[in-house]
Amino acid sequence: MIMTHKVVVEGRLEGLNEFIKANRGRYGEKIGNRMKQSGQRICIYYLRQCLKRKKIREPVKLHYTFYEENRRRDLDNISGYFHKIFQDALVEAGYLKNDGWSNIVGFDDTFYVDKKNPHITILIEEVQVDRMDKA
Repeated sequence: MIMTHKVVVEGRLEGLNEFIKANRGRYGEKIGNRMKQSGQRICIYYLRQCLKRKKIREPVKLHYTFYEENRRRDLDNISGYFHKIFQDALVEAGYLKNDGWSNIVGFDDTFYVDKKNPHITILIEEVQVDRMDKA
């Protein structure tokens, strides 16, 4: 049976521009790494809250829905960095073996404005792949 799992990450996380800025300068590598680790810990927290100990059958497709406070940030700034930290969190928390091509077959993004409740909803869709498609 193919399943879809829902994860909701409350609030607004940093974007790609903030991550790039954190990696510049004298101590950029350390600051950028701390920022990435912090973002992953937030994602792991919400993964565990929403999924508990559910098992996810790979491969998966991820459907991201971003609810922003306003339209100030560019769409790629919002989603690019979040994809990275969320997919790494899926692996670190043990929900996926890896985040490579054979584990995550794709993702899509949708964006809305929600001034009162910014958050990110992620649907993790288990995908059935024929043996021939895996090659």
